[in-house]
Amino acid sequence: MTSIDVRDLTKEYGTRRAVDHLTFTVAPGRVTGFLGPNGAGKSTTMRLVLGLDRPASGTATVGGRPYAALREPLREVGALLDVQAAHGSRTGRDHLRVLAASNRIPVSRVDEVLEETGLAGAARRRVRTYSLGMRQRLGIAAALLGDPAVVMLDEPSNGLDPEGIIWIRGLLRRLADEGRAVLVSSHLMNETASFADHLVVLGRGRLLADLPMRDFIDARVRPRVRVRTTDDTALRDLLARHGFETARSEGGGWTVQHARVDDIGRLLAEARLPVLELTPEEGTLEQAYLDLTAAETEFTAQPQEA
Repeated sequence: MTSIDVRDLTKEYGTRRAVDHLTFTVAPGRVTGFLGPNGAGKSTTMRLVLGLDRPASGTATVGGRPYAALREPLREVGALLDVQAAHGSRTGRDHLRVLAASNRIPVSRVDEVLEETGLAGAARRRVRTYSLGMRQRLGIAAALLGDPAVVMLDEPSNGLDPEGIIWIRGLLRRLADEGRAVLVSSHLMNETASFADHLVVLGRGRLLADLPMRDFIDARVRPRVRVRTTDDTALRDLLARHGFETARSEGGGWTVQHARVDDIGRLLAEARLPVLELTPEEGTLEQAYLDLTAAETEFTAQPQEA
């Protein structure tokens, strides 16, 4: 099984340290979301993994080897970093055929990935006529061309329509289920929450978090429960006796802080209180991410005064 291993990786541009002693692993069989504010070092790290930049110190390897040592890299690592990489005068099919020839990949594979990414009907059109979403699909087709064990995608949902976003979610999950190591950089928290198993979060080039997504959320955002019953006084007394804080919810009912549905439901059942509503309000990835990175954002717009 092939993984991406980053060990004590450091990269500097002049006096600015873009990546600061970074260590993490992208394991096979799961989708790892790669998160961080603008300027956090995500793109630089991906470039270092792909040998497009040289680190000041540390290593970045794929299956235990640096990218430059891979004889046929497209067969081992598929990457999308820049949707403008394809030459505009070539057709989509010809762009993929050139890549295939350079890595001894059969031409039949070109047609397979065009079909898989929904570009078969546009394969003979020149790339300059492609929309942003079509260029994105072409970049993903190129990443899948060598049937690699490792896939790295930078903002793969950018420019895709709703159908395309649903498609990319399914694709990422399938790639992970097949045992591949999948690293996806994104600024879209809701999208990342829909496909990621694990998170690596950067801030100013440093590692802020490296853990399963649910653990990341639960560690930073306490769950809450919305509850409505026919007897507000009895409800509040019951919850207070068990140490729960309550607050009036919009639209009626009560919000119970730091609580889960199972706990509150059990108390209500034991007290024989009629339940009109019992709804979990779990923390979101967006809430947890903003809480963690609030002090790490390099570029922040100031709110406008009224």
